[in-house]
Amino acid sequence: MFDPTSRYYPLKTSTLTVTDSDGLPREVRYVKRRFIPSETTPTLVEHRMLQSDRLDHIAARYLGDPTQFWRVCDANIVLRPEDLEVVGQVV
Repeated sequence: MFDPTSRYYPLKTSTLTVTDSDGLPREVRYVKRRFIPSETTPTLVEHRMLQSDRLDHIAARYLGDPTQFWRVCDANIVLRPEDLEVVGQVV
């Protein structure tokens, strides 16, 4: 359902049977809720943001894949990447 590098890949799926407007039952498949890791997760590396930094560049540098920027967000307990793109902030 999701690419192996996706934040949603390891999530379990479930199904729900609903009744359509025509009265017929239909199964809806969905992904269960994803929780951001707790603040007790150990810090592996820190990076002080510079004017030219972007999270995809940080992810490429430290994780080897720019599409993994969401892992940097998770590690810093933020939902919006732009919250971390502040000059001088340590991520």
